[in-house]
Amino acid sequence: MDVPTWAWLATVAGLGALFALDLIIVDRKPHAVGIAEATRWVIFYLVCAVAFGLGIWLFSGSGFAVEFAAGYLTEYSLSVDNLFIFVIIMTAFRVPIIQQHRVLLIGIVLALAMRGLFIAAGAALISHFSWVFYLFGALLIYLGWRQIQQRKHDPTFQENAALRALRKLIPVTDDYEGSRLTVVRAGKRWFTPMIVVMVAIGSVDLVFALDSIPAIFGLTQEPFLVFTANAFALMGLRQLYFLIGGLLSRLVYLSIGLGVILGFIGVKLVLDALNDNSIPLLNDGQPLDWVPTVGIELSLGVIVAVLLVTAGASILTTSRRRRSGSSQSRPSPPAGTPALAPAPPVSAWVFSPARPAERGRRSAEGNLRRRVR
Repeated sequence: MDVPTWAWLATVAGLGALFALDLIIVDRKPHAVGIAEATRWVIFYLVCAVAFGLGIWLFSGSGFAVEFAAGYLTEYSLSVDNLFIFVIIMTAFRVPIIQQHRVLLIGIVLALAMRGLFIAAGAALISHFSWVFYLFGALLIYLGWRQIQQRKHDPTFQENAALRALRKLIPVTDDYEGSRLTVVRAGKRWFTPMIVVMVAIGSVDLVFALDSIPAIFGLTQEPFLVFTANAFALMGLRQLYFLIGGLLSRLVYLSIGLGVILGFIGVKLVLDALNDNSIPLLNDGQPLDWVPTVGIELSLGVIVAVLLVTAGASILTTSRRRRSGSSQSRPSPPAGTPALAPAPPVSAWVFSPARPAERGRRSAEGNLRRRVR
């Protein structure tokens, strides 16, 4: 697929315009995003993705359009798994509901920029080293198996190296100041917890990219399609958070479905690598023509079928559990409330290095009062 420079620039500019439109319309007056509004935005981004896919079909042919569709569906479904962690982060950092959209927007922009670096690195590796396909395939098979094995474990959030480094480098206030990222207090510039949450979401999404980027490279090796599929999937993720945030606990078989998809793409990658083999240690560096391959049309069909079966089985199971009164899944919050409770709040010392001194002063005052008595 030969994509000229102007097409790359136009695509990036168009994606930036969509982000700006979202920011201007939704965040012009910060508010709690309701189900109706979230539904309209989800449909809007789906229509944009479909229109982009039709454009690829028109200018580059049906093969690349199907690759984009398969990559988009895979990235979108894998991104749903991110929502569990996003909900926990929002609850742990006690982000005000009216500010959650802005936090997700900036956090996902950071995630997309970092994913762009991942995609460029992956494309460079694939073009120079054919054995990378074996590595990606084995990684996806392992990640799919682990996804299924850990399906009963509740998702948790722990500070990563980026957040620990951030807390050491900058002073952070205890409280939010609307949507502001910085404030000036006593002549000193302080950052608000908003910047910490944005970095948390961006860095956590980068960890999830370790399985999504190899997965989409298993469906298409075109960097343009890989990038745009990631971009459209991430753009729709924000509104999906508000739409189904309270329903995530009902997707009881989501981990199994995602594990099957990852494993399937991993097997496809290995088969493709064997069919185009150039490693001297294997068959004297000659391709194994007798190895079957999985076409992109079949891949798209399998992905759609797995997602439909996963969603249908989850709905039937949770409905039976509710009717029998023996539900063992996590309780869902009220409709339109994207939060999981109870989630442990992040301690105040996460935000402010002055908190230990404050606690020490109060402790000393308490000891003095007891001595006086």
